[in-house]
Amino acid sequence: MAGIQQSRRGADDYVADYQRNGYAVVRGLLSPSELETIGAAIDQVHAVALAHGRSFRHGNLFYNVAPGEAGEPPVVRMAQWMSYHQPVLNGVRTDPRMAEILAPLIGGDLKQIINQLHWKAPGSRGDFAWHQDSRFRRPESAYRNLGASYVQTGLAIDPHNPETGGMRFIPGSHLHGVLGLDTSTEVLGSEMQDAVLEAAGLSAEDTVDLVLEPGDLALWSPYLVHGSGTNRSTHRRRFYINGYVRAEDCDRGEWAFRNGEPVPFGPEQALVHYEALREHGEPHYV
Repeated sequence: MAGIQQSRRGADDYVADYQRNGYAVVRGLLSPSELETIGAAIDQVHAVALAHGRSFRHGNLFYNVAPGEAGEPPVVRMAQWMSYHQPVLNGVRTDPRMAEILAPLIGGDLKQIINQLHWKAPGSRGDFAWHQDSRFRRPESAYRNLGASYVQTGLAIDPHNPETGGMRFIPGSHLHGVLGLDTSTEVLGSEMQDAVLEAAGLSAEDTVDLVLEPGDLALWSPYLVHGSGTNRSTHRRRFYINGYVRAEDCDRGEWAFRNGEPVPFGPEQALVHYEALREHGEPHYV
């Protein structure tokens, strides 16, 4: 199994990599000083989520908090749309550098479907089963030309590699569109199973590990088959995910860029994935 060790050799290399393999890596997007500021903001979000002690929702804002095992404290696994209230993280999702990277792939008028933080505590059940992100783009009628209009991005805040439970990709799997992967179990908290790949005509021997240093940015297709394993390091791994879609091809999401320029949040939250946003958008525990 090989590790992904790409570099940004030229302005167009990551575009060719993305189109061929279904993923690409842009090295050193952010400086150490920027990462320090962003990391502090992420830790602040983690503290807020942990203080709730269980999963909490307020409109699109959502903290996924799992009960601790054997008397251990709760585990914060994920937060969604914390950028409504966290200006540093909001600045990352609308950073002009992000728009510049995305422009050759999906243009300059972009909405955002995913604004998400992931934490993997050492040894915790933070695995992600093999899946395609297209599985979660619902309802299907709201998303058009998904393979050519949508890009998922992941910013490494900490080292991202097999030891820290990093992502694993199957290169070229995006070319097959929607595959018959088992969807009977939850993705988050479920282990990757080779049998799931084999049933879909894929092989675990073709997987590669995503290897990122802090400040590196990964991009991947909604049809790319991927998953991740257990964090076997001694530190919590932080990963900041933002998913963008060409505005004309999507009826949902928050605006991120118009003609490559950042767009601020509107006076009320936009409909993204939480179907009860208008009817049950008040703060509540889940």
